[in-house]
Amino acid sequence: MAIDSKNPETIVLHHGYRAEGTTSAVAVPVYQTTSYQFGDSQHAANLFALKELGNIYSRIMNPTCDVLEQRVAKLDGGVAALAVSSGQAATALAVQNIAHAGDNIVSSTDLYGGTWNLFSNTLPNFGIEVRFVDPSDPENFRRASDERTRAYYAETLPNPKLTVFPIGEVAAIGNELGIPLIVDNTAAPLLCRPFDHGAHIIVYSTTKYIGGHGTSIGGLIVDGGTFDWEANAARFPMLNQPDPSYHGAVWTEAVKPLGPIAYIIKARVTLQRDYGAAMSPFNAFQFLQGLETLPLRMREHCRNAQAVANYLNDHPDITSVIYPSLHADAEQRRRADAYLNGGYGGLVGFELAGGAEAGQRFIDALELFYHVANIGDARSLAIHPATTTHSQLSPSEQLASGVTPGYVRLSIGLEHIDDILADLDRGLSAAAQAKAA
Repeated sequence: MAIDSKNPETIVLHHGYRAEGTTSAVAVPVYQTTSYQFGDSQHAANLFALKELGNIYSRIMNPTCDVLEQRVAKLDGGVAALAVSSGQAATALAVQNIAHAGDNIVSSTDLYGGTWNLFSNTLPNFGIEVRFVDPSDPENFRRASDERTRAYYAETLPNPKLTVFPIGEVAAIGNELGIPLIVDNTAAPLLCRPFDHGAHIIVYSTTKYIGGHGTSIGGLIVDGGTFDWEANAARFPMLNQPDPSYHGAVWTEAVKPLGPIAYIIKARVTLQRDYGAAMSPFNAFQFLQGLETLPLRMREHCRNAQAVANYLNDHPDITSVIYPSLHADAEQRRRADAYLNGGYGGLVGFELAGGAEAGQRFIDALELFYHVANIGDARSLAIHPATTTHSQLSPSEQLASGVTPGYVRLSIGLEHIDDILADLDRGLSAAAQAKAA
């Protein structure tokens, strides 16, 4: 029995699975298998020819991963999704699915450090140019585009800059030019539904809020099914010309009977097949456990983070607080209100008056907060990006992505707010001693 609902609290518990057919197990099983028995030779041939969908090999698809894919696609209003081994894999595959040597993408400068490094160093080794532009003016994306531009890329709530991306404005430019917008929604699941604002592809690091438990690495690519690849055939030959890696399939034609899923099917049966960046079934099971409480957790993350931002904003030793609801810039605040629904996220950044040394003293004095490189855990986390997550960037690149020497990023967890604030006060007292010295 299918449970159909538009409400996220119900979707995360019921969509895509009701009970296992053999045992009637209520919890989604971990299908820890490499292979699947074909019904007969014709069944096998049909699967490999994409005449019907089904399980072939767990490097390409898996029933546990399938439920996760269905639930997240439903949450975002997409048509299909692909579970992969990490958020970085999701970003890389999302781009390489439509861009190859000689092509380019235009990306926001406001990025997670690992993505910046992927775009500025690794993708160019494959011949894919990445053109970085300041998203404060959406028209910068138009100015950087040409006939070889295959995608726009951005983060909804950039980590660590925390300035909300103008999704609708850039998506409109992309629609005019025939260029899809890929949005990393890792820091704002449920708070933002990028497809509602015109985005075409969403990527996630499920490692973060979707899991919430800090136990598993994974990623997702979600296809909105709204971009017309055929209408822009000249710009997307990889989807509209025969693919020699799959019997000469023309993807926009081959999967038409299955719906507007050419992009995600190509990603699954070519890149996922060839790169093998598959999510393990056990990790998919872990993410399903996290997903079940995501609506509850995001509300509490946002509530605690807002309280922390207010506390820091009133502290005399803090020179600036970075949080979407506190942006002094009117346009940035408008974007935060327009694109974030029900809260401003669980990430808070701030700058200490004592600079880098004060920031290090602050982190070393914390007891409740974990000093780790992750975000989105149920527990509170803290890090100094300039010497960790963004350390591979040059000083100018760090500044472009929102990282200054004294910047500290907090991922606010689900502990009682009194305990969170007490630990912050402990760290700030240590930072103040460094300033006095």
